Amino acid sequence: MTTKVPFKIAFASLLMLSIFIVGFKIISFKEPKVSLEGYQIEDGFELSVIASESLLKAPVSMDFDNKGRMWVVEMIGYMPNLEGIGEDEPNGKIIILEDLDKNGVIDHSKTFLDKLVLPRGLAHVYGGLLYVDGPKLWFVEIKNDKPGKKTLVDPVYAEGGNVEHSSNGLMMNIDNWIYNSNYNFRYQLKNGKWIKEPTSYRGQWGITKDNFGRLYYNNNSVQLQGDYVLPNKVIRNKYFKPSISEGQKLTNNKVFPIHQTSVNRGYQKGVLDERGFLTEVTASCGPLIYRGGAFPNAYDQNAFVCVPEANLIKRNILNFDNTQTLANQAIAGKEFIASTDEGFRPVNLFNGPDGAMYIVDMHRGIIQHKAYISQYLTEQLANKKLDTLQNAGRILKVVNKTSKLNSIPDLTKATNKELLALLSSPNGWLRDRCQQILIQKKDLTISKDLITLAKSNNEFSKAIHALYVLEGLNALPFSVLSDVIEQSKQPETIAHALGLLERFATPQLQSKMMAISTKLLAQNNEAIDLYLAFSLNNWLKSSDAFLPILAQIEKKYADKKVFQEAIVSSLDGKEEQYLNTQNPSALLKNNLTLAITNHQKKELNPIFVKEKNVVDNRTKGLQLFRSICATCHGADGKGIQDLAPPLKGSEYVDGSMKRLASIILHGLSGPINVNGKLYQLNNEMPGLINNKDVSDEDIADVIRFIQNAFAKEGKGISASEIKKLRDKKPIGGLFNEKQLLETDFEK
Repeated sequence: MTTKVPFKIAFASLLMLSIFIVGFKIISFKEPKVSLEGYQIEDGFELSVIASESLLKAPVSMDFDNKGRMWVVEMIGYMPNLEGIGEDEPNGKIIILEDLDKNGVIDHSKTFLDKLVLPRGLAHVYGGLLYVDGPKLWFVEIKNDKPGKKTLVDPVYAEGGNVEHSSNGLMMNIDNWIYNSNYNFRYQLKNGKWIKEPTSYRGQWGITKDNFGRLYYNNNSVQLQGDYVLPNKVIRNKYFKPSISEGQKLTNNKVFPIHQTSVNRGYQKGVLDERGFLTEVTASCGPLIYRGGAFPNAYDQNAFVCVPEANLIKRNILNFDNTQTLANQAIAGKEFIASTDEGFRPVNLFNGPDGAMYIVDMHRGIIQHKAYISQYLTEQLANKKLDTLQNAGRILKVVNKTSKLNSIPDLTKATNKELLALLSSPNGWLRDRCQQILIQKKDLTISKDLITLAKSNNEFSKAIHALYVLEGLNALPFSVLSDVIEQSKQPETIAHALGLLERFATPQLQSKMMAISTKLLAQNNEAIDLYLAFSLNNWLKSSDAFLPILAQIEKKYADKKVFQEAIVSSLDGKEEQYLNTQNPSALLKNNLTLAITNHQKKELNPIFVKEKNVVDNRTKGLQLFRSICATCHGADGKGIQDLAPPLKGSEYVDGSMKRLASIILHGLSGPINVNGKLYQLNNEMPGLINNKDVSDEDIADVIRFIQNAFAKEGKGISASEIKKLRDKKPIGGLFNEKQLLETDFEK
């Protein structure tokens, strides 16, 4: 609609009306007009597009600022073509999306940061922005929507591996620590300094949490994984790696698309059913525990999972007990959202400040990285022209038809009283953000109000949020924690309070902690007993008097592996003493013996050794292929006229792996027939046998990539087999076609 506006109206007022005035000309902002025909959503819900191209492109993640605006990461460089050439171009962005006319649809976009290399994560924390640029993790201050002072938080954050296997996520948890997917470190800004410390390795792309603070994630082929316990509780013993308490598969991987599916291994038996529909996830990512408070109660803390290869989003119902979490498909044989639009590529999900669920739809054809994409999928995408779907992107919004959304508050203007009240909100996003804002304000006058909240009933975890605001303000004494533990009726609050008590583990407070432990054991509550076992690690360092407390817990739960891992975690350095004095069960004895042996061998849990991600074999193979082979054979493997024959369709690629390895090792000369065509080449292909910088494992990796990318059916070869082929040198130093055909490479 066009509105006549007087020339002298202030520019700010015009912005509120979502128009610009140039002279007397009115220019409306563009709002997306995108059809959702072919999209199905569960009964009772509505799906809408609130942002799309040309306001954004290639979105992979997002976060809301304290005004409720969306900040979106654009990973424009990802797979710009089927060959993946140009990924290292600095063309990524972080943009701010705004709804200036307040009609619920984004109408304005502006760039906050640009010239980024494959950015894949961001988080509004500490009043600024944490973000990824190439391998580095940065924190930047925000000044009037423009970047201010930058601080390098971690120079090797995402180093190693391709973009699908690089660190991402950046989620602030209820414990005031920032956790990641695909990396074994967590971060915190404390007293002006960034802290980086080990944590368990979690997932591949995306990370989420429940109200208690447990973490959930997934990988390509496992739709939902999670920890049974709070983070960093079960890894206190550096010489013991837990296998039960963390990283558990929570449900099956069945998937129910509504159209035939193009996936990387679609030719393999069982990947597709008789109709050509995908049977199990192959690229699951971006999980979300819904905590928005605006869906019906049955949806509270449901686990939603992106399945971009099948153009759908799953819904799982979580079932909690004290030591285990399980998930089940919400509706048998049917997904929460499913689409026939093969460009619909949901890659991340987020709770919003209004209670809605937000979907980051990368909206593109190619979602498989070059290091892993098969010839089969390459041909499928090309035939459907999906490789031409580039530089699109959408943000979608899910609402319930019968529930009212919250209005989005401007938290930058909220008073302390308003922020404290929002710690009780049913909307988890609001509780989380208000917790952090109260910490950043450093106003100790609210301490009494926070203590009152911490001792109140734990509806929506408000008592836990209050505890961690006090912790962030350095205003949480032993006496308050002791009172909370004694007065609370909520095991979840007591669990967190026990963890926070550990910093007070001194000989002077030993007797008080012993009294607390005795009272808690008398409650005979499984969840409380578990976190009491976790919490004794620091207390045991100053006194052996707590060993009998652990022994009581062990005997009570001798058959529960989570408890036995908790006890090993707390007994860091006290394993032999416990073995000699407490007569442990067979299960615990095995775990303690393993920890003792690992200590003797100096074999640490890998998270305490690994500093950066290792480049996987196929990515390494791709890198070597591009540096050694692509110059002549082409990045697409189709060969280059008068220089080298194609690899696609070549019997030398589809045939014997030992013959292929011998060609790479010893080289090739003369004309050669490939796929029925004679190639008269004047140059020679040099072998790599004398290149000291290329190992047998490197050659095996190159072959792994070539097989995956160009062979009809992928095969492999080991580094040890390649080593043996080094001695099988051809006459004249280089192979020719006659020798290749007459030599039996399998002998």
